[in-house]
Amino acid sequence: MRLLLCLAGRAGQVVSIDDLLNEVWPDVTVTPDSVYQAVTSLRRLLGDDAKRPSYIATVPRLGYQMVAKVSAWEDSIEILNDLSVASLSKNPELAASNRATQNSRLVVGLVLSLVIAVVIALAVFFLDRKLANNKLSASAETAQTAQAVAVLPFLDLTEGMQEETFADGMTEELIDKLSKTPGLRVPAPTASFYFKGKQVPIADIAKTLGVAYVLDGSVRKSGRQLRVAARLVRADNGYVAWTETYDRPFEDIIKVQDDIAGEVSNALRLSIGVKPGPR
Repeated sequence: MRLLLCLAGRAGQVVSIDDLLNEVWPDVTVTPDSVYQAVTSLRRLLGDDAKRPSYIATVPRLGYQMVAKVSAWEDSIEILNDLSVASLSKNPELAASNRATQNSRLVVGLVLSLVIAVVIALAVFFLDRKLANNKLSASAETAQTAQAVAVLPFLDLTEGMQEETFADGMTEELIDKLSKTPGLRVPAPTASFYFKGKQVPIADIAKTLGVAYVLDGSVRKSGRQLRVAARLVRADNGYVAWTETYDRPFEDIIKVQDDIAGEVSNALRLSIGVKPGPR
């Protein structure tokens, strides 16, 4: 929210990474990765597309820009209130009629409040019964997904987005490495790539794929230096369970993918606490 307010407060202007770090994380020492991940999450929540932005545009090497039209809603409310007060002061009959209307609305509001309270009470009652009936099945489902992780397609955040092929290869390599871990369940690439480019909440993706964790990340490049950021998110609460950034020279692409996938696989196995078992 602080990031959104910062960009909206400078709508139409390019806000640098340093300015965002100073304003959004004033008392915390973080790296630019926090900005990149926060912008990615914010775009996902807004349903925005980085290649055809309606809200937040990336300005290469400079920062980010709020391209959506921004206006203060409070100003409109104050103007309407001023016009209403002026109109009532000039017309006493209108003022009396307005008071009568307000009284009627108050009575209706009280009745509706009582009805809503009764409906909520009934809903809670039936919901409790449903939860009690499904308690065993829910526990079984939780046990099955506790050691399951889905790898979402990594985002290409390079300048001009010219490394999408590498990002997709990084995703497939991670799925391959993780699926070879005994006791860990990983959905196939076809299932993960179904969500590429789609604005779907993490919780919904996890529920669809039957996993407890979701691994996502991004690929960036500076000159011949490549940076891959990976992040493991718990689906039940949205908290980040693990995150790491890997810097490699952009030479042997296949070797870079293999090395990073191996390190991520080992880190995730320890983070999730996978115990070897039958597959």
